[in-house]
Amino acid sequence: MREFIVEADGGSRGNPGPAGYGAVVSDAATGETLREAAEYIGVATNNVAEYRGLLAGLRAAHELDPAATVHVRMDSKLVIEQMSGRWKIKHPDMKPLAADAARIFPPGRVTYEWIPRERNKHADRLANEAMDAGARGEQWSASTSTAELDTAAAGVAAPPGPTGPPGDAAAGAARAREALAAGRPSATPTGSEPEAGPSPAPPSARGATERPSGVGASADDGASADADAGAVKADADARAAGAGAGVRAAAADADVRGAGADVGVRAALADGGAREVKADAGLREVKADADARAAKAVATPGWAPADMGAPATFVLLRHGETPLTPQKRFSGSGGTDPSLSDAGREQAERAAALLARRGTIQAIVSSPLARTRETAGIVAARLGLEVSVDDGLRETDFGAWEGLTFAEVRERHPDDLNAWLASPDAEPTGGGESFAATATRIAATRDKLIAAYTGRTVLLVTHVTPIKTFVRLALGAPPESLFRMELSAASLSVVAYYADGNASVRLLNDTSHLR
Repeated sequence: MREFIVEADGGSRGNPGPAGYGAVVSDAATGETLREAAEYIGVATNNVAEYRGLLAGLRAAHELDPAATVHVRMDSKLVIEQMSGRWKIKHPDMKPLAADAARIFPPGRVTYEWIPRERNKHADRLANEAMDAGARGEQWSASTSTAELDTAAAGVAAPPGPTGPPGDAAAGAARAREALAAGRPSATPTGSEPEAGPSPAPPSARGATERPSGVGASADDGASADADAGAVKADADARAAGAGAGVRAAAADADVRGAGADVGVRAALADGGAREVKADAGLREVKADADARAAKAVATPGWAPADMGAPATFVLLRHGETPLTPQKRFSGSGGTDPSLSDAGREQAERAAALLARRGTIQAIVSSPLARTRETAGIVAARLGLEVSVDDGLRETDFGAWEGLTFAEVRERHPDDLNAWLASPDAEPTGGGESFAATATRIAATRDKLIAAYTGRTVLLVTHVTPIKTFVRLALGAPPESLFRMELSAASLSVVAYYADGNASVRLLNDTSHLR
């Protein structure tokens, strides 16, 4: 059975604005380009244009061989997740497009993969050619297209790398290597635009996608993680330095670190660019300048914007003390659900005052438990915001251990406690929730909130285990790292999630506002 690769893309200069799509069908065995398609579609959103690109690619593949299997690759997280069935589709403009796409080939004959935008340049160039043609009052023509030649000349093809969830260390390392590789000369000078293709389009050519208005909104409503912004920005800063290829590698190295990249990124930088950095005397100045900018960002009050695109930033606030907190008793989602103590309310007030001074919070989401809702309410009253509740942010259920101290659990359930300390899959006595189950729940909640709050800063008022799990997943750290983090009552931690899948831990267990 023949297999095709379909790469598709779409863009809108204004979102909604003048829009177009591009699609490429290639032979999976040889890599030969078999068919190109592009079209200017008038005023539309990014998401609609991306779906139109997918439709064009699938239809072209079906015309070539209706019995073939197809592997679709796109840099639109939204389209990939929706067509894979992992995200619901509620937007009225996208529902019929997705349904049409699903009918072109029988179920099971089409698979979907998200790829960074740097690996989708051929389709991206076609989409921009279509938009350029529309701006001239024309339609795109295959006879005048240079997209394939431009892509080949730019050398943008890259070997497949891990494309794990936000916070996956291996995926972060792979994308950092792509950023370093992007330092070579490009055939198209406009490639430095963060969101534009090869044409001289404004940065808004693929601007912010449609976003849901609240946490409860489905990810399909438009939080499209559709740009490998880190790699593009690294390449752009390098060209601005005006040095040779060695300087480009240095700028990519410095900018990715300056953006607060995660552990996986640091590992990639260490093995991907160190020798070239040392080879060119001129790059010392570039690196020093980038390091100075990184230091300035760290020193700036609040959480400064990063170079990898506008992230979804989670400010993680642990609730204030309850009567059980100073006694160090297990207090999860299966116990008495205590309210804040007087000390806990004072802690919440201090956290609220700090967040009000910083002025970065745009929304508040709370665990459903009483202590978190009370903490969130105190902060919300100070900031003038509403509080949304998400059950995924609740604390772990500690089963029969609820209300007991660690010593009491050790005395009453020694074997269960030892198993729990040794394995994330072990449950507390009496059918509580394992750390592995908590991690699965938190990862799903994280993905939903990232989709809902792309480019925004949201305060998540939650508990010890969820916050530690957010941090652990962002770092790609093993489960046992949960036992190696200190997390005080009313402390603040911060994790930022970027459109290319990277995550950056920016703060952990800050209690300066309580002193």
